[in-house]
Amino acid sequence: MGNISASDVGKLRKQTGSGMMDCKKALVEANGDFDLAVDILRKKGQKVAAKRADRQAMEGVVVAKNNDDNSKAILISLNCETDFVAKNEDFIAIAQDILDTAVSADLSSAESIHDLKLSDGMTVAEKVLEQTGVIGEKIEISAQLIEDVQVSSYIHAGNRLATLVGFNAVTDLQVARDVAMQVAAMNPLAVDKDGIDQETIDRELEIAKDLARQEGKPEEMLEKIAFGRLNKFYKENTLLNQAFIKDGKKTVAQYLKDQHDSLSVTCFKRVGLSS
Repeated sequence: MGNISASDVGKLRKQTGSGMMDCKKALVEANGDFDLAVDILRKKGQKVAAKRADRQAMEGVVVAKNNDDNSKAILISLNCETDFVAKNEDFIAIAQDILDTAVSADLSSAESIHDLKLSDGMTVAEKVLEQTGVIGEKIEISAQLIEDVQVSSYIHAGNRLATLVGFNAVTDLQVARDVAMQVAAMNPLAVDKDGIDQETIDRELEIAKDLARQEGKPEEMLEKIAFGRLNKFYKENTLLNQAFIKDGKKTVAQYLKDQHDSLSVTCFKRVGLSS
């Protein structure tokens, strides 16, 4: 069929983001049936996805946002293979559209992100598959969310790192943001000591003992030295015990206590792309 109009090609390109020639070929194959042409382009995405299944999608965009009353925050990571694609404005816009839709729809769980319906009628899973065909790279999506008395989200410049933090009480928005920035900057392993698993604790104690032995410390002193170094590990790696980045004389716990006597962090999420 040769009478495919330029307006039809343009319409298909606008809806799918595919190249002009790909859209024309799909319309020709579909004998001008627009919906069938969309399906053909999606199948192309499936083929590309199958071919690139063993590739690593280490680049991408990470974005986060609170809902209107700051009781829930959602983080979306849309991953691709190359930095070139990650910096493309259209790719960033897709990530932002998915995030905005997730917040508006009050996404109930991280796993349900794939079933979320976008404004163009596609599910997120279908959109990812479509863009796989358009871009020609492996594309993956994941979500994180926190729901609490108050939440905060933070996106680091460049959209390669974002955090979510939950609080047990309402506090000033800037205070909440400060803590979200702390999580981004200092990459804690847990909120407090109780959040560090026993395997990690045992490993840190063994490392501390080995170091003390190498320093020639007496065997009977190793246990005491190891627990002293474990406390240092807690100060460096648990959020509430870390030095607050805006005032190193205080811990994060002390900073929160200054705002409200019982204010504390309940949980956090941090997603960053490797450099």
